[in-house]
Amino acid sequence: MTVNVRDVLPRDAIPSVDNPAFGDAYDWSPDDEVIAVTFADPPRAYPVRFLQFHEIVNDAVGGATDASKKGSTDESGADPIAVTWCPLCGSGIVYDRTHAGRTLEFGVSGKLADDDLVMYDRETGSEWKQSTGECIAGAFEGDSLVVRPAALLSVREFRESFPDGVVLRPPGGESEAASPDDEPVPIDYDASPYEEYASGEGFGLAAHRGTNGRREWGRTDDLDPKTVVLGVEVDDDALGFPVPRVRAAGGVVRTTVGDRDVVVFATDEGEAHAYADPGYDFAVTDTGVTADGTTWGPATGVAADARRLERLPTRRLYAFAWRDDHGPDAFYRAD
Repeated sequence: MTVNVRDVLPRDAIPSVDNPAFGDAYDWSPDDEVIAVTFADPPRAYPVRFLQFHEIVNDAVGGATDASKKGSTDESGADPIAVTWCPLCGSGIVYDRTHAGRTLEFGVSGKLADDDLVMYDRETGSEWKQSTGECIAGAFEGDSLVVRPAALLSVREFRESFPDGVVLRPPGGESEAASPDDEPVPIDYDASPYEEYASGEGFGLAAHRGTNGRREWGRTDDLDPKTVVLGVEVDDDALGFPVPRVRAAGGVVRTTVGDRDVVVFATDEGEAHAYADPGYDFAVTDTGVTADGTTWGPATGVAADARRLERLPTRRLYAFAWRDDHGPDAFYRAD
């Protein structure tokens, strides 16, 4: 599909986090959302409150299993990942930083592709569209990054489900996202520069900045442009699961994407989570999701008897961004 790329800011005006530090404390609301990387040892949480000012965290974690990764560790034995967030697209995706035998470090290019973050790697200067992981310019053009399993959880859910987990500490510094213009200023993590955009009807950069050139949605069905979608891709097949449609189906959807049997749960927090379908007859009851004689946590895939579902690599993003990448028919429908 055609990608519209434009320059918006100077390179690194929004600073990536390249030396992340973690701890137990989080001084903001327990309802705040985090991107949770639960295959790390210990599990790690990256607050969206911080990511909206940084957009990329270059990290290296331990504890990956064969089921959770398809890349390779670096020379130190760590597992290099990039935790990425585009505030305009509501897209939270974790990528493997190991590509073509090299460990890449990503920064914010200052460009947008269809209103989505364009990352660049500091090794070759190649540019990558965040929502797809595809290299759109440079030495790796046409290549794609490997998606890793991750979940969008509240701080409360993360702490309850992973009591040994750690949280990214406030990175600090300056960011254009903290500024009323294009000049970076010191970050105030109490601020929420995209709060009005997230709750408004418009979408894309023009809607965020309140300028001309706003995009039209044009759909007449039940999807708004900023409906939260969980995208599952298997080989060349892609299917986006809008949270309202999963909820309308009873909160559980079982289907096939490519050759993979998938089960998707919608939560009361407005998110969706996808797992490899073990073949159980899941049902949503007053006590939670039940199947095979026990209760399961839809946000974690963990059963009361300690069994654990295999979380699939997914992309969490707004409906307009999924449509930009995959077209108008790549959405799950119950019929």
